[in-house]
Amino acid sequence: MQNIYQPIWQLSQGHLTLLDDCARKFQHRYLDRLDTSISLENNPHQQLGSQFHQLMQQQTLGLGIASLLATDTRLQAWFDAFVEMPPPMIEGAQESEHQRLYWQDGYVLVAIYDLLIQSPTQAQILDWKTYALPKRADRLRNHWQTRLYLYLLAETSDHVPEQLSMTYWFAEASMQAETMVNFLTFTYNSAWHEQTRQDLSRLLSGLSQGLSAYQTGEAMQQVAFTDGKCVSSNHCCEFAERCQRRLLEDEAIALQNSLIDIDAIAELPLKTP
Repeated sequence: MQNIYQPIWQLSQGHLTLLDDCARKFQHRYLDRLDTSISLENNPHQQLGSQFHQLMQQQTLGLGIASLLATDTRLQAWFDAFVEMPPPMIEGAQESEHQRLYWQDGYVLVAIYDLLIQSPTQAQILDWKTYALPKRADRLRNHWQTRLYLYLLAETSDHVPEQLSMTYWFAEASMQAETMVNFLTFTYNSAWHEQTRQDLSRLLSGLSQGLSAYQTGEAMQQVAFTDGKCVSSNHCCEFAERCQRRLLEDEAIALQNSLIDIDAIAELPLKTP
């Protein structure tokens, strides 16, 4: 009998992010097919962001964009901001919506670059974001989109890691008069590349083990409740009730309220005999 749980998995940065966040959540989303995410049609900002990406693709290809610009004033404003404050871009051949595939440890890793610029001596990935500049650049640097995109480019091109970079351009930041910076650029290197390789091997090995266990009726590994990824004061996983973590939330609050803050207790001097 053919094993239906052994397809050739194509893993994007979204898959890796979810898998790294919680393997059980990955199971619910992709194996149990309990996708609770909001569809593009029901998310106006995401839909507009998709239209902006289409606009930028057509602009790169030299196609007409007037009809797209006329559909929404924000598209026009974002494009005007790009024209006035473009991100730094290297000289080279440009490819819009460029896809890269790489086979590793039994899985196909996939990335689609909004814009890829290549020259004989360097290459740059550009990604368009329609939100504001993030407050913490390190989070974006460590995000699987940044890591996977640079990793795949290094593995599938003749460039060494030190010749690669990735730039995020933020449309909303570009529209703010007081904003002096509207982009973030991350320069790649060999040490970062090797660390990503190791982390990918760890994730993919864990996925293989989880898929094998799932075939026998076992659930994939669940994130520790104490990590705060299930429920917290400002977040609740959509699968918290399915994972019976809502009850644990009440128990954790009761336990937290009952604990004494040891650091807050005044230190008493030792008595001498």
